[in-house]
Amino acid sequence: MAQPPPDVEGDDCLPAYRHLFCPDLLRDKVAFITGGGSGIGFRIAEIFMRIQVPARGTGERSRIALGGVRTSRPLQAARKLAGATGRRCLPLSMDVRAPPAVMAAVDQALKEFGRIDILINCAAGNFLCPAGALSFNAFKTV
Repeated sequence: MAQPPPDVEGDDCLPAYRHLFCPDLLRDKVAFITGGGSGIGFRIAEIFMRIQVPARGTGERSRIALGGVRTSRPLQAARKLAGATGRRCLPLSMDVRAPPAVMAAVDQALKEFGRIDILINCAAGNFLCPAGALSFNAFKTV
């Protein structure tokens, strides 16, 4: 029987990563990842940070903006990712259901990096129930 991946129990960084893509694939790119504090968004942020190289002519080591609903989640994720990759990402607190919060987070990322090239939306409101049993507000949230 196959063993589960080492990160199944939590959002921990991979013990090692072999590049599947060209190491400079994301050169000079800025990624904005919502829901990056955990789950799939966390892993995408980690892989992006591992394959990113510094922007030409800068000392920058990473250009990732990581958004999450609770301030603690993206901040904790950014610390884990920095420890594992030696790179920095910008943790942002935002709720994708609140347009003013999204606009403020985007403005903060633009102020820090000057642009956003890649948007990855992993933020979601999830309810474990049949779709037909969702209330209108629950459906709207998802």
